[in-house]
Amino acid sequence: MTITAIQEEIIDEFALFDDWMQRYEYMIELGKSLPLINEQYKTDEYIIKGCQSKVWVHAEMQEGKVVFTADSDAIITKGIIAILIRVYSNQTPAAIIEANTAFIDEIGLKEHLSPTRANGLLSMLKQLKMYALAFQAKG
Repeated sequence: MTITAIQEEIIDEFALFDDWMQRYEYMIELGKSLPLINEQYKTDEYIIKGCQSKVWVHAEMQEGKVVFTADSDAIITKGIIAILIRVYSNQTPAAIIEANTAFIDEIGLKEHLSPTRANGLLSMLKQLKMYALAFQAKG
């Protein structure tokens, strides 16, 4: 599935909810289904800088695609990283780098997060794209 198709799926899912409390609950549920990071990667080396809570992300190449795993010590943040991993995992480095992030605004995520969580969201996005850039550079 393409990044755009996954983003559209997420936009449709969020449109089903009438208010932000329901959307937060949905994000928490998404966080529970996150493919968990191996404990060996829950170190400072894998922490995303700029997040108020702890978020660990690991990336590896598998058959030409970047596969992400992650975890967080906060339930909302875990939901946010789950959404991002759903969009960007199992995609090529080029697709991740070129991907539009407008879906985040379309589901209203940034405007309904505290300023520190919104900064954390941007840090997560930046880190996922940095992994993709590194893999692309390795060729």
